[in-house]
Amino acid sequence: MSFADKYGPWALVAGASDGVGAAFAERIARDGVNVVLLARRQHVLDQVAAGIGKRTGTQTRTLAIDLAQAGAAQVVADATQDLDIGLLVYCAGADPRFESFLTSPVTAAESLVQRNCVVPMQLCHHYAPAMVRRGRGGIVIVGSGAGLAGAPNMVAYGASKAFDMVFTEALWAELHDKGIDVLGLILGKTDTPALRRLEHHRGVLASENEIPTDATPADDVVTEAFDNLTNGPTWMVGEQMRAAVQMMGSISRNDAVKFITQASADTMSRHDPLE
Repeated sequence: MSFADKYGPWALVAGASDGVGAAFAERIARDGVNVVLLARRQHVLDQVAAGIGKRTGTQTRTLAIDLAQAGAAQVVADATQDLDIGLLVYCAGADPRFESFLTSPVTAAESLVQRNCVVPMQLCHHYAPAMVRRGRGGIVIVGSGAGLAGAPNMVAYGASKAFDMVFTEALWAELHDKGIDVLGLILGKTDTPALRRLEHHRGVLASENEIPTDATPADDVVTEAFDNLTNGPTWMVGEQMRAAVQMMGSISRNDAVKFITQASADTMSRHDPLE
């Protein structure tokens, strides 16, 4: 069965305006599946969709929706009710703030929980039944190493990514024998516009055009995802991420938290305007 036969005729990519999400949308379209691109900024989505259409000849549809808003998943469901979604890729939910929990408004944490936990859960519950009836389909949820253990400046973000990881693993346990490929991607440091903006703001990069040190390219993330789409439930992306997970597996959770806390301090504290 070809990629398009198994995961088509349409895919939905959340967070498709740039970075990993845009790379996913490009690769999916290249493999012959039409793509719904979902993100907040309509003008950016239009540019991405136009480029994909020109390069691949596949159909695209754009949805400009803020997934942090209540009822966002239902808006997405209503807007795609005429399409057969065979592949759901959820890349939304990065944290652009990287600030301590108590110095940030609680609404920022609530927004992360909405985007990273509530909405992907609702979208999976909406789209997966049709995949099960067809006996084919796929779900990819992009997680983060931040969900492996607690760390400063990532309190709500890390907790939400821990939810994503366990949710995806449990969903795989229920669906993998029904013809549905479910994969949770755990990313380490990844070269995205959001990371470049953050590191430039904190003085780590001289400009947003620089490539962050030791960051995995977005295209490499997508390549690993498609190479391991049937190897769920969880895939650690990049050699550095896999080495870190192996090391953390040999120590206690308490020590893992201390390790990540120190690593975070070594990387970011000297650039932190709050210190």
